[in-house]
Amino acid sequence: MGNETIRLSNLSIGYRGKNSIRMVAAGINAAIRSGELTCLLGANGVGKSTLLRTLSAFQPKLDGEVLILWKEGEKEERRDIVDFSDKELSRMIGVVLTEKPDIRNMSVRELVALGRSPYTGFWGTLHKDDWQVVDEAISAVRIEPLRERMIHTLSDGERQKVMIAKALAQQTPVIYLDEPTAFLDFPSKVEMMQLLRRLAQEQQKTILLSTHDFELALQVADTLWLMESQGLSVGTPEDLAQSGALARYVERPGIFFDPTTLTVKVIK
Repeated sequence: MGNETIRLSNLSIGYRGKNSIRMVAAGINAAIRSGELTCLLGANGVGKSTLLRTLSAFQPKLDGEVLILWKEGEKEERRDIVDFSDKELSRMIGVVLTEKPDIRNMSVRELVALGRSPYTGFWGTLHKDDWQVVDEAISAVRIEPLRERMIHTLSDGERQKVMIAKALAQQTPVIYLDEPTAFLDFPSKVEMMQLLRRLAQEQQKTILLSTHDFELALQVADTLWLMESQGLSVGTPEDLAQSGALARYVERPGIFFDPTTLTVKVIK
């Protein structure tokens, strides 16, 4: 089991208006570990994207703590996400969003190189060491044949891999992904999840992704976060199957969840 990298303590998320607060979820307690693939599941509208945006510091939390933990020599450091500057955060957390980048006249290698921006000077000049990091990121995601291809000529799956390579080139210990399998066909979904799990294990990255691919997440994830209106359930797929949380989430008339095989059965 890896080390805790992110710890949520009594976290409340939502939106603060001029005269009111819209609470999306409250009292969230959980941790994300290095070397593990953590999958965030939940119905549409339950607040998965709000949670990811809050963890990425794209929007402010309402209450509680989002702690980042890391080692400085033998000493363990911990700081709340609000105490980091934008530049510091860009070296700690990489984010891959669902939106397809509308980019033309840029090659795969050039886009991956944008991941180096937290480390370059004002002019964004990349040095030999930076280009080595870029090429290592491309190799890690196994897209070497695409290096010189233009972004707008890629398939959805290829483009998603390029965005993951860009996040790897950023060399952050933590990577968040918002529905990275959303536009992919089934074999590509499986390949994408396997890739992310391999990167978590081989590079000891802390990877959290949101997904609607329920059965795939059960097979690939080390840890599940199941977000429901009544709170967040955290555990291995087997843990949440045995507790009844997964059946509660997925079962409807004609849809049954088998906790022993972690599969969904549809009655015709």
